[in-house]
Amino acid sequence: MFRSKKEKKKIENITPIELGSRDIPASLAPSLLSVMEKLPTVKLGDYVLQFEIDELRPEVQEIARKELNENPDTKREAIATLRDLLKEEKDLKVPLDNDLWLVRFLRPCKFYPESARDLIKRYYKFKVTHADVYDGLMPSKEKNIFEQNILTVQPNRDQFGRRILIIELGKKWKTDEVTLDEVYKGCVLFLEAAMLEPETQVCGAIVIFDMLGLTLSQTTKFTPGFAKRIVDWLQDSMPLRLKNIHIVNQPYIFKIVFAFFKPFLREKLRSRIIFHGTDRKSLQQYISPKCLPECYGGTLDLPRINGNQWYELLVMCDQEYTAINSYGYNKKGEL
Repeated sequence: MFRSKKEKKKIENITPIELGSRDIPASLAPSLLSVMEKLPTVKLGDYVLQFEIDELRPEVQEIARKELNENPDTKREAIATLRDLLKEEKDLKVPLDNDLWLVRFLRPCKFYPESARDLIKRYYKFKVTHADVYDGLMPSKEKNIFEQNILTVQPNRDQFGRRILIIELGKKWKTDEVTLDEVYKGCVLFLEAAMLEPETQVCGAIVIFDMLGLTLSQTTKFTPGFAKRIVDWLQDSMPLRLKNIHIVNQPYIFKIVFAFFKPFLREKLRSRIIFHGTDRKSLQQYISPKCLPECYGGTLDLPRINGNQWYELLVMCDQEYTAINSYGYNKKGEL
């Protein structure tokens, strides 16, 4: 969800952070649902990170054409049809006049308007079903999960242009300080931000679950209910192309955790979950070493963004999350 710009070759182990902002060009303002006039940036040593809401680069346009059937004519027709379909959903409040918002849902559905309409309905129904998680969800209310430093998004993309989310639910996870619901909320906040980026809408995202140090005590925090919610979200309710889930450093007892999820997985998602253990060559068959940090056998020379730094950046976007939360089904709407 942020672009990295290299200014020098080397970085220091301890990277200072400098928060800033940049003006939003009028042509890109519709990418946001709020009236934010500036986008936050963060300078980490020799790198500047910022939201990538710019128009698609030519090479990404080609991916969209080949994989998503995206071209000017198809896009124009699909937007118009989707808008008409959504007008029939009287209990659903959505930004109908925002073409870029409609495209967010059309891209993962390969520009089939009916499929995008159904995805939008599932997306908002899921939020109603799990209102205890979603009501008022915004970064400023979830400081704890970022302070725990178990979630991070790499500042770079992989070799296919996909975002890389890393979740460390092993030795870093202090179960008496942070719940799985908080972990889930943090993931949602990251992925809602990723949905703003046209390049991520096209190329998608991957997740690395690092289970190093998972204990038997930690496995008891997982439940069938939590597992079903996660799988339902990933399979049916998330408007983002999830390309792979990589499980690394998992101990033998991880089988206990996966057993909760397995009954709810359909073949498409199941086939995208890959177990690597400590085999870095196995992981690198999917992700280039140039895109991976050293801890995963990579050669990436980029600063790792810690949780507090992500919090400082995302909290500046509270206004956008408030706007995101303002849409959905009426409280008395039929589900």
